[in-house]
Amino acid sequence: MAVRRDKRQLRWVGTAALALAAALLLWLGASAALIGTTMATDERTLLWDLLGPRLPLLVLSGALLVAGGAALVQAAYQRWIAAPARLLEQAKAQMTVDRPAPLKPPGQGLGDPTLRELGILVDALLQNRRRLRDDVEAQVAEGSRRVEQERARLAALMSELTQSVVVCNLDGRVLLYNNRARLQFKTLSDAPQLAGGAELIGLGRSIYAVFDRQLVAHALDNIRQRLARGAQSPSAQFVTVTKSGQLLRAQMAAVRDPGDSQSPQRSLGGFVLLLDNITRDYERDAAQDTLLLGLTEGQRASLGNMQAAVEILDDATLEPATRERFLRVVRDEATRMSAQLQALATRSAEGLKTRWPLEDMLGSDFVAAALRRIGPLGVRTGTLEVDPALWLKVDSFALLQAVATLAQRLIDEFEVKALQLRLQPHADARGRAQLDLVWSGQVMSTETVMAWESEPMKAAGSASALSVRDVMQRHGGEFWFERDRARHQAFFRFLLPLAEADTEPDAEADLHAESRPEYYDFDLFAAAESQHALDDRRLVELAYTVFDTETTGLQPAEGDEIIQIGAARIVNGKLLRQESFEQLVDPQRSIPEAGIPIHGIRPEMVKGQPTITAVLPAFHTYARDTVLVAHNAAFDMRFLQLKEQATGLRFEQPVLDTLLLSAVVHPNQESHRLEHIAERFGITVVGRHTALGDAMVTAEVFLKLIPLLADMGIHTLGQARAAAQKTWFARLKY
Repeated sequence: MAVRRDKRQLRWVGTAALALAAALLLWLGASAALIGTTMATDERTLLWDLLGPRLPLLVLSGALLVAGGAALVQAAYQRWIAAPARLLEQAKAQMTVDRPAPLKPPGQGLGDPTLRELGILVDALLQNRRRLRDDVEAQVAEGSRRVEQERARLAALMSELTQSVVVCNLDGRVLLYNNRARLQFKTLSDAPQLAGGAELIGLGRSIYAVFDRQLVAHALDNIRQRLARGAQSPSAQFVTVTKSGQLLRAQMAAVRDPGDSQSPQRSLGGFVLLLDNITRDYERDAAQDTLLLGLTEGQRASLGNMQAAVEILDDATLEPATRERFLRVVRDEATRMSAQLQALATRSAEGLKTRWPLEDMLGSDFVAAALRRIGPLGVRTGTLEVDPALWLKVDSFALLQAVATLAQRLIDEFEVKALQLRLQPHADARGRAQLDLVWSGQVMSTETVMAWESEPMKAAGSASALSVRDVMQRHGGEFWFERDRARHQAFFRFLLPLAEADTEPDAEADLHAESRPEYYDFDLFAAAESQHALDDRRLVELAYTVFDTETTGLQPAEGDEIIQIGAARIVNGKLLRQESFEQLVDPQRSIPEAGIPIHGIRPEMVKGQPTITAVLPAFHTYARDTVLVAHNAAFDMRFLQLKEQATGLRFEQPVLDTLLLSAVVHPNQESHRLEHIAERFGITVVGRHTALGDAMVTAEVFLKLIPLLADMGIHTLGQARAAAQKTWFARLKY
């Protein structure tokens, strides 16, 4: 939105024009009174008779004189006040830019050489400052190289750990988490496909969104008591049920305050949580307990009946008919026990099938492992076609055992001398891979293949209760025998699932994010929950959700709807790109053709997407405990407010508007459009008019505005909101 005349300029020029008019009137009145005192009565009458009819002309000439004076005042204001002020604002903005662009001194059109020279001098100073800062940054980078190496090692270690790790300060605010924790919290989310778990975990977020505060406090008290007794590395464990019904086991360890490393009574600075989802383990253990109970309780009655029958059968005087009846009891109970044992064995085998999870494995790695497994069986091994790009989703242990079992039987029963493996994509719609165990020589009957497939696996001294068929059922795959008459070969074929492609949207792919996500911020150890209101909190201390919406139109009160929401978080003065929120929304109405070239969202893109009543609860949770930030926030907030009744949600947290804050910081600039502000700050605009792209740019602009607000004495949230409300833009309503 462009502003051609600042409100302060209009007020200044108007005041100056009124003052000039008042001065002229005062001068004319005083002059007329002075001249009148020197004239006789008849002279004054004659003068009035001459001037009276021409009084309108005198008033008109006076008005023209005042208008001319106002124009001169405005020109003077533009040249001597507004132009230097704009130059000053540009220079301040360039002070925050890494690579300052040459200034465009206002006033060049007024022919002001002094202002142009001043702009050239400021440019030179800015460039010199950049060179000095580059030198300092180079020295700092050299000095911190080893620290960065340790940081990279930490990031790599945390990223590759197979256990979920979360580090919190004493307020329960998350300081560090790894990718495993991020994926685990996604499974705990009420809306995993919308927010991807980002509403539950993130830097600066509270762990109490998942865990009961009293439970964590109890574990911390136990650790403190053990510390007081002199324990060096105390820990505590607890199990809890999440809101989504998942059973989590947490092991808590203390993070000691590094202030006095020699004192055994160092206070706690925070805690580490190692998390395991034991829901399946619990269910499996419960099933095993049920099996054991069934084995004991289910057989007790049968054993009692059989024992009683045997005792009676010991009687030599027992009549034949009676003996036969009791023998029938023994046979029936034995049959019943046999059936029960078979059923229990089947259920136990089913549990064995699902004991080991399917994991992603590079197909060529599996082929290499299989060759190493069957090589010692005394057969020549090799490979045919192996696609190096295939990733399998397999239980590698069970599948290797199946391949080795078949190889062992081929060697033992058909004296096969050479075996080869082949791995290729399978041409079906389910996206599977085909693994072939190939040999040349004698073929076999279908009955033999079926027998091998259904019998328990044995190979190289190892045995399993599972069969090849069980393994394939575990993988949801298929298995068969096939002949290749043209090549005089035969092979067993396994159809196996491929590892799923990463379906989570890479929200930062077009935003130049770093290759490794930053999931930690130890500066938050120093943060503590403040007892005063948010308005008294410093801007640099707060956490923010910076968001943007794309809509079907510009009239929320007339039926326009949200079609996309994008958001990112700022914590501890850092933009957390990897903790973003982006979701298309089905507006359940048409999208006007005129808006499609702007936001690029077509009707087929939102068809089948969640509606706003499903998306807003996830976004509401994502934005919890933060200050909302948007550009022209009145527009976006109006759309959210109109959905309060339908969703039962209220966004009651404070809101900051970068449009208003830009007008506070740069009141003399002609435009406060988002792209123009970004240009002033040297921010690259990527993904303009996409919800997440605009949210990211708005977040970067906001981070640039905070130090400029501080230079004006605006340090707290309350001060920023009050200053924003005094701008002309605060009058905008939707």
